[in-house]
This record gives sequence, C-alpha cells and structure tokens, in this order.
Amino acid sequence: MIDVATLSVIRRWALREQLSIREIARRLGLSRNTVRKYLRSETVVPQYAKRVSRSRLDPFAEKLGAWLEAELRKSRKQRRTIKQMHADLAALGYDGSYNRVAAFARVWRARKQEAEQTAERGTFVPLVFAPGEAFQFDWSEDWAVLGGERTKLQVAQFKLSYSRAFIVRAYLTQTHEMLFDAHNHAFRVLGGVPRRGIYDNMKTAVDKVLRGKARDVNLRFTALVSHYLFEPEFCNPASGWEKGQIEKNVRDARHRLWQPVPAFAHLAELNDWLEERCIALWSTIRHGHGTVADAWALERPQLMALARPFDGFVEHTKRVSPTCLVTFERTRYSVPAPYANRPVSLRVYAERIVVAAEGNILCEHLRVFDRRHDAPGHTVYDWRHYLAVLQRKPGALRNGAPFTELPEAFRRLQAALRKQPGGEREMVDVLALVLQHDEALVLSAVERALEAGVPTKMHVVNILHRLLDGKVETPPPVTAPQALQLVQEPQANVLRYDALRDSERRLRHAS
Repeated sequence: MIDVATLSVIRRWALREQLSIREIARRLGLSRNTVRKYLRSETVVPQYAKRVSRSRLDPFAEKLGAWLEAELRKSRKQRRTIKQMHADLAALGYDGSYNRVAAFARVWRARKQEAEQTAERGTFVPLVFAPGEAFQFDWSEDWAVLGGERTKLQVAQFKLSYSRAFIVRAYLTQTHEMLFDAHNHAFRVLGGVPRRGIYDNMKTAVDKVLRGKARDVNLRFTALVSHYLFEPEFCNPASGWEKGQIEKNVRDARHRLWQPVPAFAHLAELNDWLEERCIALWSTIRHGHGTVADAWALERPQLMALARPFDGFVEHTKRVSPTCLVTFERTRYSVPAPYANRPVSLRVYAERIVVAAEGNILCEHLRVFDRRHDAPGHTVYDWRHYLAVLQRKPGALRNGAPFTELPEAFRRLQAALRKQPGGEREMVDVLALVLQHDEALVLSAVERALEAGVPTKMHVVNILHRLLDGKVETPPPVTAPQALQLVQEPQANVLRYDALRDSERRLRHAS
C-alpha cells in the first residue's frame, strides 16, 4: 500500500514534469503496473490503517455477544435490556461504562441486520391529534409474582393520543367483563372520555372483519360504546402502525413496569401499584415543551365528562343443583336454598359473581380464578344460604360442608350446646336469628352469653332483645324490699322425710 505522499509524487512527476512511467518506476523502485494503476485513478483516495484501541469491554466481548444472540431467540416480551446486561457484566467484574456496552450492542445489531439482509423498514407519515380527540387501546401479555407464584397476566393498555397519558391494568383473562372493567378504570383515571377509540380487531369487540373498514361489532361492545358515547375505529388487519402510540407504550411498559418482575400478595394490590406508578411516570416523561402530565392537564378539559361506570357483566343462564350450587369455570357458588333446582341468571363481572332471579339479586360472591386445568374445582359456600334446609334437617349441622366456615362465636356456642340434649336444634334456632336480625347483633348476643357462662338459646334471645330495645348491656342489680329479704337460708336435709314417715306409722287413722 502506497502512502499519500508517494502517490502525490507519482502524479506530479507524470502530469506536471511529463516523466515516463519507466522513469518514475525506476526512481521510486516500484513496478510499472503499480505506477500505471495509480495514474489511471481519477481521484486520490488515501487508505488509512484501521486504528485498534484496547477497551475494558474486550475481555467480556465474547460473553456479551453470546447474550445478545441468546436474547434474539427469546420473545420480545422476555428480552433483557442493555441496562440489565450492563448490570450483569458488572457482577462478573466489568468496571467500564454503560455507554461502551450500548455502543457494542448497536454495532453488533447493525452487523447482524446486515448479515441477515433484513427487509428495508417501511416509510410512514407522522400523525397529529387534537386534545380530547382519540385514545388507543391494546392488550399485552406480561408476568408477575402473585401470592408467591409466577403468573401470566393479560394487561389492558390505554393511551391518550394527544397528551400521551397512559394507564395499565392487569387481568387473568381477556374476556368481555375484563375489557369492560378496564374501560371503567381507564376513563376514571384519565378524567373523561375522548371522542374516538382506536382498536385492533380483537375478538371481544369484532365478531367478523368485513371488506375495507366495515366490521361486524360485538353487541356487548356496542353497548359499552353507546354508554360512553365514543366512536370506535378499527385498524386494518396486521397494520399495527395505525395505532403506533399504544404499540410503543406496550414496549416501553415492559421496561418501566414489568422488569424486574413485580411481586404482590394478590392482583388487587398489583393493580393499585400499577395505577400509582403510571400516574407518577406522567411527570417524568418528556412531551413537547413539558411533560406528559402538563399535556394531560391541557387535554383533560376537552374530554367528555365521565358518567356512571358501565355495568359490564356477561350474563349466563344456569340451573341450581339440589345442593344449592351453580357452576362457572369449574368453580361452584352457593345460592339460597329456596332456589334449588330452579334456573337463575349468573352475571359475571371482572372480580365478582352476582346471582339474580325474577328481577332480584339473590347473592354475590368474589370470583375465584383457577388457571390450573389439572386442579380440582373450588366450592364457595355461604352458610346463610342453607339455613332454610337446616331448619328441616338440623342433623346436617354437625357435618355440613357449608357450616365449617361459621364465625368463631357460633362455633364455640355449637360446641357448648352439643353437650346438652336437644342442643343441635337450639343451635339451628340461634343461627336462624340472622334471617330476621342483623348478624352483627346476633354475634354480639352470642358472645355475651358465652362470657356470662350461660350458653343457651333462651339467654341468647333475651340478650338479643335487650340489644334491639337499646337497653343497657348489663342489667342493674336487683334491690329487694326489706320485707322480702331472706333471714334464714334453707338447708338440704333428706332425713326430714324419714322423720315424716315415722310419724305416720305412729298415728292411727280412722278407717
């Protein structure tokens, strides 16, 4: 390789001094072909030796390259960030900066992309939205530790198109009731309802994709739209860029919220933390000349005022079993005994189950989720639902499954009454008091009877009536008049009876 100075001499001797190629080659000690090659070149392009400098990352370059290769084989949701890789390298002894690791990753990815000859990225037009004009919605999948168990979650993501304010809420499924509950909470947090909602063609909203933008929209989703008075807009199939803001929010949320994996006792605690965390992030994310929180403050007055929440339940018709149970998703829920063997309406919400019949609400249970297909189904009892049966069959109290969850005061009273003749019947009568009176008052009466050492039905009823009448909890002591005071206490003397019999033998009676 010839340096730039020698190349300049060749050109000057040949072009200015008109020396022959043979003479130039003789003077410089080069071959005539080499001189001729450089003279034929129209431009002078110097070739510099590549600079090689040592870096603190060199001992870890192979390890980092292997990590980047392994991350490509994972799903996008489970990949580690460069910051996490930098922290892992630091644990192995790397004491360099994060910027060096990030630069290595950029070069590595560029070479990988060039080697695989990936298709050229598309060209898009930037979009602009007016305040209160639209929001975007999408589902994503993420993981959290709930109650010590790693759980896969379905995450509802909302984002206002103007201010970029977002809210995230986690569920166990993507069913209709979860979608409705997510809208209720999102509009509450965002402070109102925009004029349009942008969705993909999810099954909980679109029954069938027709030609162009036409859609066969689900009736329950139509009811939600009619309640909140916004216009739904559905993207073309496989066209995620039409709602690019929420797609980016799904990606950003994984690093902001889900890495490292959050751990909570139950789902409600996780959702409370997600709501607080999202609102806190609004003040830290730059948007325009301020933050997302500043833009949201400008957009909020343009949102439609929030009405009452949408009653987002999915209704099923079920028949109550002879054991007063209805089944939903392998879980059995108790129903009041008078409705056994009769059809009822099961209203399924995101967090609760409501049973209705003849236009009346019969009972309500917290919803139980069990995603393990090999696990036996759960049974949720309410012992109050079986009191009507128990009055006819008091013997069922001893081993009845619903009565294993009685309050502690009732269990203590039952243990005391079981030792007495007819105690089971008396206990049934005490339990039946909750059908006519407040359960807290009945429990209070039972506790006072136990404290007084008189665990009987009559004493419990007596205390309950005093509580209902509003009288003092402990009756005042009785002060008897002087004339009624006892002067000589009676003594138990069984020998007096024998003395009476002896006197009868001595007496002679007229026949």
